[in-house]
Amino acid sequence: MQDQYDFRRTETDVQAVWTSNDAFQVTEDTDRPKYYCLCMFPYPSGSLHMGHVRNYTIGDVISRYKRMQGFNVLQPMGWDAFGLPAENAAIKNNTAPAKWTYSNIEEMREQLQKLGIAYDWSRELATCKPGYYRWEQWFFTQLVKKGLAYKKMAVVNWDPVEGTVLANEQVDSNGCGWRSGAKVERREIPQWFLKITQYAEELLEETDKLEGWPEAVRAQQKNWIGRSEGVEFEFALAGRGDAPLDITEDGMADAIRVYTTRPDTVAGVTYMAVAAEHPVARAMGKRNSEVADFIAECTSTGTSEAAMETMEKRGVPLGIEAINPVSGERVPVYVANFVLMTYGTGAVMSVPGHDQRDWDFATKYGLRIKQVVQSTVNPVDVSEGPFTDKENTVTINSGDFDGLDYEAAFAATADHLVKLAKGERKVNYRLRDWGISRQRYWGCPIPIIYDEEGNVHVVPEEDLPVRLPENVAFSGVTSPIKEDPDFINTTVPGTDKPGRRETDTFDTFFESSWYYARFCSPDAAKMLDERANYWLPVDQYIGGVEHAVMHLLYARFFHKLMRDAGLVVSNEPFTRLLTQGMVVAESFYRTEDSGKAEYFNRKELDISYDDKGRIDGAILKSDGQPVTVGRIEKMSKSKNNGVDPLEMIDRYGADTMRLFSMSDTPPHQSLEWKEGGVEGMHRFLKRVWREVSVLDSSFIQATLNVEELNDEQKALRRKTHETIAKVTDDIERRMTFNTAIASMMELFNEVTRFSDRSESGKAVVFEACSALVRLLSPFVPHITHELWQGMGYTTALINEAWPETDEDALTRNELELVVQVNGKRRSSITVAADASREDCEATARADADVQRHVDGLTIRKVIVVPGRLVNIVAN
Repeated sequence: MQDQYDFRRTETDVQAVWTSNDAFQVTEDTDRPKYYCLCMFPYPSGSLHMGHVRNYTIGDVISRYKRMQGFNVLQPMGWDAFGLPAENAAIKNNTAPAKWTYSNIEEMREQLQKLGIAYDWSRELATCKPGYYRWEQWFFTQLVKKGLAYKKMAVVNWDPVEGTVLANEQVDSNGCGWRSGAKVERREIPQWFLKITQYAEELLEETDKLEGWPEAVRAQQKNWIGRSEGVEFEFALAGRGDAPLDITEDGMADAIRVYTTRPDTVAGVTYMAVAAEHPVARAMGKRNSEVADFIAECTSTGTSEAAMETMEKRGVPLGIEAINPVSGERVPVYVANFVLMTYGTGAVMSVPGHDQRDWDFATKYGLRIKQVVQSTVNPVDVSEGPFTDKENTVTINSGDFDGLDYEAAFAATADHLVKLAKGERKVNYRLRDWGISRQRYWGCPIPIIYDEEGNVHVVPEEDLPVRLPENVAFSGVTSPIKEDPDFINTTVPGTDKPGRRETDTFDTFFESSWYYARFCSPDAAKMLDERANYWLPVDQYIGGVEHAVMHLLYARFFHKLMRDAGLVVSNEPFTRLLTQGMVVAESFYRTEDSGKAEYFNRKELDISYDDKGRIDGAILKSDGQPVTVGRIEKMSKSKNNGVDPLEMIDRYGADTMRLFSMSDTPPHQSLEWKEGGVEGMHRFLKRVWREVSVLDSSFIQATLNVEELNDEQKALRRKTHETIAKVTDDIERRMTFNTAIASMMELFNEVTRFSDRSESGKAVVFEACSALVRLLSPFVPHITHELWQGMGYTTALINEAWPETDEDALTRNELELVVQVNGKRRSSITVAADASREDCEATARADADVQRHVDGLTIRKVIVVPGRLVNIVAN
């Protein structure tokens, strides 16, 4: 072998061997256990970033490890190719999104291959290809037929910059679009929905069964689904003398229907609030210009709960009153900007004495605050703020319902509302049906045709896919297919009558909700075939925690839809979930006179470091002037603090980048970019090459006879097998790849210090290096492939078995124990492995350093922790 580690030659040669042998292409094999490892597939932006490197290396380490354990491992890759970024880039660069996307896919595939990820490229898919989206079109038609997909007028979040609808999950806490950052508006337009609410209870119940998921993700999903038990009932509108009122002029007495989880507080309702789109508000808007103006103003706010939480709560009185069905009091009705027609009934009862939002609104507008629940422990005054407790309470000012605790008041009031206010006990969910219509072009066409009367017709299977025209030209953000007669005009299925195609496209989360299943049978002549049930569910899924209540919830829902359609037999798509942390780095900037920050990339700077390797200054190369060293934050284009992985691969090699991305922190935590850390990993690999590549035939042919080993040889062999056990546990159970790497580096250091070159000495060195190369191989597969060959093995390392721990090798004749005096370490002692507590105590007492620290003191107690320490308590 070469004396020096030439990573460029090694990585090129090894990747060529894998490619020529289809090394990672797999088929179903019932003789071996399967293992399906999947990283969330990328959007083809055109270039990898360091987050990709970390994410995909995690998946590859797990996949290669499982393969060496004898599993039949599937690790595929594809492209989440539809979406607004491609469309926006195409508009900016005056090209078609398809051309831009396909070019980016080619570039990113080549970049990924340079990392040496063990993908089965024969299963590659792109969601923008008709061969993929025809099946989701087919599936959608089946959902329409089952009533699980439907169209209705809906008040939606409208992004004025991107010109499309956003799901509530795509609106941030400031009421802005998740991509554009623009303030979201309300619009009422026809939309297609999937009935995810029909699966709300199952999604919630099975969240507890996802034992391989992070608790934080499960908690977010539970909160988003938001199950509650309460009562839905009516507040009748009151005319003169409490006579019925017909505001909407439909010939029937009007009432405002509400849902509450706190029927025990209904007596405390002092005003009502309805949404701007509520029929009562609209009716009053026709009679009152102030109400009409306020309703129009409400359209400038989004419909997400996040937006509702942060905006100023405002309202206008409608000039009508409702009758409280418990107290009999007349209460004013307001139209308010914080009530949404899409949530519940579009109206809320307001109990300012026992709800913070209601209290704030009542205080702002001078409305009555009535207390109907009191603490039995420390009485409170609701004029100072709402009292929201349920425990240790009693009802007051509630008429016939006075003197009851929470549970009794809940039950009694609920019964009253059911009898006298057209009430109904109900289980409600915060979750709303998934709006899947988008008004932009670059997405999967919705396979619907409308006849001249506007009736809905699904496109027949034989006419699928409905192809998205790819050679298009843009004028602004308007979708080209909305003005394309060749796309729009067609005939109604089964007739020769003129029809009009749906011009909305699917939300791109529709594609990403089932791609994991298509990987199982990518060439199937139907949506999925029997191979899906061999591979599913995914054993290990890896991706960002930001997808907790969008992609991950939608994929769970979609999997249940596919199960109920007979396409899969499993209940959940992903058995284990790992949410990796971000890659972070320093930002560098100057503040302009306008107050805006201009950010610089580290390539533009000369950076200085202190004696601990920390950045302490930076100079802009172009003008020689300093820039401010900012916070350590997520690598992003906006902060210009990203590092190009390809440049790093060219400088240090893919194996070095892989090793660094795993070595610094556990995968669920953020990884701080440190080029010094990269250089350290590169030096380590060069040392491994130098040490292992010189093992000649005398090492290879040395016979290992464990009965003849001396203490030093046993110690190295014990370290080898301790390392095998620890690395196995760190990957398999703990998924702490950083500590696995640290353990392997410790073993390597022990090997370099071991100078015994006897027959037995060489044998234990060879065993250690053989184990080390196999343990390292999931992390650094290129260098270990060559080192394995150089050690005389004729089989490919990827086909070798994971090393097994020899339990006998772990046996110790002696143990080293820490000795503490009053909890502080003062010495260490060596005792026989089977030493008794008495022997350990006696040895510790006799130690010279211990005697020095207890001199003049009285020993009160001696605590012996077997195998670990002795603690002497003295005063």
